[in-house]
Amino acid sequence: MTSTEIPLTGAARNAFAAALLFSVVIYLALAGSQYLATWRVQQPDLPSLQKAVALAPGNAEYRYRLGRYYLLAEANPLAARQAYRFAVALDPHEARYWFELASADLLLGDTDQQKDALEQAIHAAPTSPRVAWEAANFYWSRGDDARALQEFRVVLENDPAQAGTALKYCWKIRPDADALLQDVIPHDAVSLSLFLDFLIAGNNRQDAAKVWKQIVVFQRPLESRYIFTYIHYLIDQRDVAQARLVWQQAAELAGLSGYQPSSENLVVNGDFSLPMLNGGFDWLYEQLPDVTLALDSTQSHSGHRSLSIGFDSHGIEDAGIRQLIPAEPSTNYEFSAYFKARDIQGAGAPRFVVQDAFTGSLYFASDHLNEADFWKPVEGRFSTGPDAKLFVLRIQRFPPGNAIRGNLWIDGVRLVERKAAEDTH
Repeated sequence: MTSTEIPLTGAARNAFAAALLFSVVIYLALAGSQYLATWRVQQPDLPSLQKAVALAPGNAEYRYRLGRYYLLAEANPLAARQAYRFAVALDPHEARYWFELASADLLLGDTDQQKDALEQAIHAAPTSPRVAWEAANFYWSRGDDARALQEFRVVLENDPAQAGTALKYCWKIRPDADALLQDVIPHDAVSLSLFLDFLIAGNNRQDAAKVWKQIVVFQRPLESRYIFTYIHYLIDQRDVAQARLVWQQAAELAGLSGYQPSSENLVVNGDFSLPMLNGGFDWLYEQLPDVTLALDSTQSHSGHRSLSIGFDSHGIEDAGIRQLIPAEPSTNYEFSAYFKARDIQGAGAPRFVVQDAFTGSLYFASDHLNEADFWKPVEGRFSTGPDAKLFVLRIQRFPPGNAIRGNLWIDGVRLVERKAAEDTH
């Protein structure tokens, strides 16, 4: 069976060509209109924006831009609201449009309409921190604390930059750490750490302990700086027991297992084999103008390096290196270390001292650390009184105030409890 062609008459051909030409003209007109609308909407003036809307009346974005011009450039919230309402009608899934509509309603004092627009914005973008922030403040202003806290939680979950301020508002609304931990604060490391810092800054020690407990329960890894801040605060509060517990629990949370004391040595990192953290119960140091502190791999006794201390001072009392060590009351201790010294000049010399961190009472002072071009041991014994809580071990310049120059190396620093039976021998 063969196909047959039906020839077009002259009239049919003309009609087809006219229809095609009409389609092309319509297409070009629409394309040209869209191009002009796009060009117009880029012009920062009202006539251009109005023309863009006229050329593309179904474009929600153009309506939105017109509304923003009315709101920001002309301070005309009524005209802005009308433009925004067109925008949300054309595209109800764009949270920005609802958010700006709520702003116009706010300026017009129409809180019921503002609430509706904000709820639509939340529905369109439930995790947007910008929308949540505006909604939280709106609900708070109307006394709806539960909804406000719900939206502040969205901010905490999605905007770390605003989290600190959001926490302050949450605390103003509900100053109850247990309630906030249960319903508002996300159980992630960042939020819990920020809440811990917030409570420390407000001197809420008991509530800070609750947050720390939650951090441990949830096993959220923490940056060590938060732990250092917490321990420093606890020591300022003389809560050594909690500081000690935090340091132990931080072993897994912050990778500090190598910095834990033991019955064999209460001094952390006594051989300087690990980096000095300058925080917690590791070595604390400060760079003094005339003292140089450095880890020296060319000189060692107990491990693969030592701490080098270079003096070039007209008069200091302290070398700028110390360690805090939890103490037991009414307990006997034995201290030992090794040192080398080269070209120590000046009256007196540096020495190890162990003092009460709170009262300054001296428990132990070594002989002068000088005149030793080989690793020389230093040791001593002492006992604590009934109120001992915390030692500070440091390198003291004695007598203070005199010039000192030269180099000192220390290694193998050790402190242990002495059993009563050992004292009978």
